[in-house]
Amino acid sequence: MDRIAGSLYGLAFGDALGKPTEFLTVAEIDEMFGPSGPDDLDGDPALVTDDTQMALAVAWALHDADSYTADALEPRLRERFIAWAHSPENDRAPGMTCLRAIGGLAEGQPWVEATVEESKGCGANMRVTPVGLLPGLDLDVLAGVSQLQAAMTHGHPTALAASELTAYATRLLVDGLDLADVPAALLARCRDQRSTYREEWLGSLWKVPGATAPARFIARGWDECVEALEQLVAALEKPDDGQDACLATGEAWIAEEALATGLYCAIRHADDPVRALVRAARTSGDSDSIAALAGAFAGAAHGLEAWPADWVARIEYADQLAALSAGGRV
Repeated sequence: MDRIAGSLYGLAFGDALGKPTEFLTVAEIDEMFGPSGPDDLDGDPALVTDDTQMALAVAWALHDADSYTADALEPRLRERFIAWAHSPENDRAPGMTCLRAIGGLAEGQPWVEATVEESKGCGANMRVTPVGLLPGLDLDVLAGVSQLQAAMTHGHPTALAASELTAYATRLLVDGLDLADVPAALLARCRDQRSTYREEWLGSLWKVPGATAPARFIARGWDECVEALEQLVAALEKPDDGQDACLATGEAWIAEEALATGLYCAIRHADDPVRALVRAARTSGDSDSIAALAGAFAGAAHGLEAWPADWVARIEYADQLAALSAGGRV
């Protein structure tokens, strides 16, 4: 059971299912697809959005890096992000935060100056799951890599914490943790890391208006993630009404809600990965990002065999997904 491939492909499958439903209400989605939601990929190839494109950028940066340090990774991430921004295929309603920050990177600005310091949009963590797929990666390094790739575009502390948690959840699932046990593990991580500012990765990012110390800066991000995860736990304790997941855990335009709502869909349908993606795509919020994360989580838990074989052949960027999955490593 290839969990690495399952997660990489799962992200792309969810993204493709959610692509036509983003920006629609649930009523509009039901009118278009029926009350069960979109349950099959459209087209050959089935097109994805900037979520998958940027996840591939992160994955290739990791693949190309000589070592997993800030000095080694920052140039690789910068190169891949700029290439994505300038690609003619960057025509999938990309996020303005990413475009603005990468514009500064392309001009040669230090990333701490280019980043959008007030942004905690889900663009920070819809692309981070490949970090959790690196076999045997030390957890401190996983944290640093996850936060750096987020911080280069999204400088808000919650974007950093949510990105680390998203990668950590993926890692836990690849290692065999049950989906139902992930929220408690993430809450424990929040408590453990609340005052840890990774200066070797983040440098002077914490020096924003109102911040008085690195630990206070980063604690805000962890605290906001705790709120989102506690809302997730409370929602999962209630009977499933089968309705819009955004009503339970948020619309997912921001990073901590993307994590929570993606997990909500994956956990609610832990025994039916395809249904988890359909549930995520049938949402009133950032449907493609919710479904992409739900797919990454479900695929990490179940492996590539969880997905329909014809989806593997039809998804856009199948060649890159296959190449990154080869050999059991990103």
